[in-house]
Amino acid sequence: MNDPTTIRRLYGRRQGHKLRQGQAALVEELLPDVSVPEDGPLDGVRLFGDPRPLQLEIGFGAGEHLAGQASANPDTGFIGCEPFLNGVVGALGHIRDGNLANVRLHMGDALTVLERLPDASLERVYLLHPDPWRKARHAKRRMINNGPLDLIHAKLQPGGEFRLGTDDPTYCRWSMMIMNARRDFAWQAGSAADFLTRPADWPETRYERKARRQGREVWYFKYTRV
Repeated sequence: MNDPTTIRRLYGRRQGHKLRQGQAALVEELLPDVSVPEDGPLDGVRLFGDPRPLQLEIGFGAGEHLAGQASANPDTGFIGCEPFLNGVVGALGHIRDGNLANVRLHMGDALTVLERLPDASLERVYLLHPDPWRKARHAKRRMINNGPLDLIHAKLQPGGEFRLGTDDPTYCRWSMMIMNARRDFAWQAGSAADFLTRPADWPETRYERKARRQGREVWYFKYTRV
């Protein structure tokens, strides 16, 4: 397996605008209660107190999709990884407002969390609207590369699902090229409608709404682990 530690700089700034008082209070009071432990192996028992099914979202943005999935699947444990503080604050607000006890957050690199999970332990992995790193010289920083994909494949259960969403044409073409060259993921599209239409169990994010307001297409990819 390619070493995913060789492809670590997959994001840019860690903080945007200054936090308001209420947001800072969320970070201080709620984040410690829902944070993924900083070291050691991870599983459902350690994270949630029981051996429940697990799903993981890489780069959850402001947390709309993560919270929507957690609300719809209360018996599943959701792990959200996001390097940006302002995104973590958004997810904390959803956790508080929805009283979501089945979400754990990691502010940092998703690969370090994936490495600590048992192989074949995840039902789904989500990668929605990742940083496209549009310049060719930055292509190695894209999450859709064989190092990260090897790790995602190892942690998915057989038949587990990897979902990818993007509104960037370059990233769409790149992802199709990389994924189509692999034989350990099976694309679940039977027709164009399958990757042009958001599935009913795929909560919409602000990135999708913004893309459509600006006249951009959004592509939805579902792959299963072979």
